[in-house]
Amino acid sequence: MEEKGTKRREWVKNAAIIFLVILLILTFFSRTIQNYSLPEVAAQYVQSGTITAKIRGTGVVESGDPYEVNVKETREVASVAVKVGDEVQEGDPLVYLADSESEELKAAEDALETAQEAYDLALMAADVNASAVQNSHSNISATSYRQQINNAQAEVESAQAEVDRLQKDLDAFKKQIAIDTPGAEAANSDEAQAVRNAQEKVNTLEADIAGIQAELDNYASDVSAGNPENPGWLAKKEEALRQKNKELNTAKADLQRAQANLEKKQGDNSGTTASLTQQQAIMEADLAAAQNRLAEKQADLTELTTNINKALNLESLYRDIADARETYQEEMEKSVGAVITAPISGTVTTVNAVAGREVSAAEPVAIMQPEGQGYTLQFTVTNDQAKRLSVGDVAELVNAWRYDDVEVVLASIRPDTANPGDNRVLTFNVTGQVTAGQSLSLSVGQRSATYDAIVPNSAIREDNNGKFVLVVESRPSPLGNRYVATRMNVEVLASDDTQSAVSGLYGYEFVITTSTAPVEAGQLVRLPENN
Repeated sequence: MEEKGTKRREWVKNAAIIFLVILLILTFFSRTIQNYSLPEVAAQYVQSGTITAKIRGTGVVESGDPYEVNVKETREVASVAVKVGDEVQEGDPLVYLADSESEELKAAEDALETAQEAYDLALMAADVNASAVQNSHSNISATSYRQQINNAQAEVESAQAEVDRLQKDLDAFKKQIAIDTPGAEAANSDEAQAVRNAQEKVNTLEADIAGIQAELDNYASDVSAGNPENPGWLAKKEEALRQKNKELNTAKADLQRAQANLEKKQGDNSGTTASLTQQQAIMEADLAAAQNRLAEKQADLTELTTNINKALNLESLYRDIADARETYQEEMEKSVGAVITAPISGTVTTVNAVAGREVSAAEPVAIMQPEGQGYTLQFTVTNDQAKRLSVGDVAELVNAWRYDDVEVVLASIRPDTANPGDNRVLTFNVTGQVTAGQSLSLSVGQRSATYDAIVPNSAIREDNNGKFVLVVESRPSPLGNRYVATRMNVEVLASDDTQSAVSGLYGYEFVITTSTAPVEAGQLVRLPENN
């Protein structure tokens, strides 16, 4: 029994010793064990030095001065005589068109029919006379028409002046009669009042006639100026004028009778009054004749203006027919046996025509590169990159061995219209064996510059927040130094094939270049044993 207790105590003591040994081993070698679980990184210190910056970009070769070959009407293509890359001379056939009625020919035919119908409808109008039809075919100039209207207006104005003069003389004569006529003592008699009443009626009618005449004069002026006619209004005013003249004649007759009664009343002065009355009657007759001449001249002006307007309208419609017929004949000539030829010598860069399909003016049949003209290529860079370039810099082609005798030279540096504050557009002149539409990758820029902070290109990383590097920082611990990857944001100033100059570093950082596993900021890492 005692032997069993002794063996049990020995086993407990041995287990305790083994546990303490293992704990001691884990304590002293935990750092080493943990290190082997961390990603191993390669790092190097930031250096100062020189970089020869190369700016790279890819663009599409475009024609420097493309020449579009177009058709004027929509036509079906019979066959295409060229393909992209063909060199042609001016006058060489590019596309053969099928003989068919084009849409433009159909439209020209419809336009001719429409113009003829419009002219025929105008001829059938009831108010179109033979004179207007004849004038529409006589090519009478607008100046000639204007002179005719001016002459007629001058005659109206002359007749109006004569009416105004006779009216003024008559009014003065009547006024003088009232002052100087013997027998004025009978001025307050019933006969004298009758004369005054009759005279007032005559004056009122003459004023009404003058007002209507003024309206007719204004109407004639408006029509001659191009305003539309109003035959109904004109007829109504002319009827009113005739009615007023009729009433005036009656009123004048009444006035004459009243004056005769007054003369009879005046007794001894009857001879003198008769003479004055006869003189007034003559003046009134002259005025009435002048007014009739004025009305005739106004009617002549109205008729002339109407006929000229009708003739001008017919002439315009007749000219529309001639123009439409000429266009139709031109389209007829184009519709048969048409061949689209090269307008210049050069290289065919695009062919849009396909046999059996239609072509139209909306899209060029082909695009040509003029003989002797070069090509261009563009891509966008940042403002900082553009500052390191100059017009005239020669660019190098990526995989230059694939191209024969191709030279690329920087031609211009312009603001990018989409982002003028940050970017610039580089335009290169391209010469040699290239074609429009070909994609080329370039590197340009031969200037060297010295920078304080240069790191390997493999050290530069990027995420949504921009570009950065991971720096190895040493942090002390009870079991020795630990190494942590720390993020530092940077801006790339220049790059070549292996390294980049950056800002945002102090110049002594130990930056991570590669790692055995992905590394994130704040993560523990280990360095190679030889570090």
